[in-house]
Amino acid sequence: MATVHAAQRRTAVLGDLLPGSLARDTALVAGSALFVGLAAQIAVPLPGTPVPVTGQTFAVLLAGAALGWGRAALGMVLYLAAGMAGMPWFVDGQSGTGLPTLGYVIGFVVAAAVVGRLAQHGGDRTAPRTVGTMLLGTAIMYAAGVPYLMASLGVDLGKALELGVTPFLVGDALKVALAAALLPAAWKLAGRRGA
Repeated sequence: MATVHAAQRRTAVLGDLLPGSLARDTALVAGSALFVGLAAQIAVPLPGTPVPVTGQTFAVLLAGAALGWGRAALGMVLYLAAGMAGMPWFVDGQSGTGLPTLGYVIGFVVAAAVVGRLAQHGGDRTAPRTVGTMLLGTAIMYAAGVPYLMASLGVDLGKALELGVTPFLVGDALKVALAAALLPAAWKLAGRRGA
């Protein structure tokens, strides 16, 4: 019994600390989609690129770590599907399928799932682990966003990197550093440090 309890503690994510099951999970999935939609409205346009600086990527990384892979992935699928269906919660209240930045949003699903899976294995318990987890999640978003940007704008890889990666490296490094401070601190506050 003690071994089972210890194993559950190591694999828990912050969302598991809330009581309930189906109602909790439904609220967390919907809440994560809403959180990313709200974070998308925090957008600063950059000259020369259709990709703005937003709070979305940070929200996706936090949702992944806090909810675990399944709930986080479902939340991002909900965000993506509702936005494609017309919900005005992509960047600057946009929606639909014709956006050059849609590839990043598609990448949110995979990034949230991977970050969530790593968090379930302690990837958010210490600052160094959190940095690695968040860097991988960020790389996944770039890996999905850049090819889509290339196709939608008709540019080569070099130009897509110039438009969709290079201007964001410093900001994304700051987001990773902030997550590395917040998530281990949240675990300390919760009193549930895993392996």
